[in-house]
Amino acid sequence: MKAITWLASAAVGVAALTSTAFATTPEGWITDLEKAFEKAKAEKKSVLVEFTGSDWCPPCIAMRKNVFSKKEFVDAASKKYILVELDFLNGDPALKEKNTPYAAKYLVEGFPTVILFSEEGKEFTRFFASEYPKIDLFLEHITKALDKKGLD
Repeated sequence: MKAITWLASAAVGVAALTSTAFATTPEGWITDLEKAFEKAKAEKKSVLVEFTGSDWCPPCIAMRKNVFSKKEFVDAASKKYILVELDFLNGDPALKEKNTPYAAKYLVEGFPTVILFSEEGKEFTRFFASEYPKIDLFLEHITKALDKKGLD
C-alpha cells in the first residue's frame, strides 16, 4: 500500500511540474533571438540564451522553478545580460519548429544549454544550466564568464 501511495504522489508531482503553467516564458525573458541581439547592441549588454524543454525536460523544469523564474535572478542577471529563452515545447509544435534552426546553428547537444554571447553576437561560452542549480551559483558563474570574455 505504501508503494502505491508513493507512486501516486510521485505521479501527481510530475504532472504538476510538466503542466502548461510552467510552459510560459518567465517574466523578464524574451523569446526572439534576433531582437535580443539588437537590444544588446543598443544597451551594450551581453546575451544569455537558454535552450530549454520546459514541458518535458526535468533539469529544465527544475532550473526554471529554482532559478530562471525568480525575480532575484532576473533582476541581477538582466543588469548585464539580455535574457532569451528558446523553448522546445512538446505541447507547442510551432514554437519548437521556430526554435529548431537555432539549436542546429549553435550545435546544441542537450538541454538545458546556456550560451553567452557578446553584444556583437559572438559566443564566448556555453554550459549546461543544471550545473549551477541555485541562483547564487548561476549568477557567480555568468559573472565570471563575463569577466573572462575580454581575455580571449
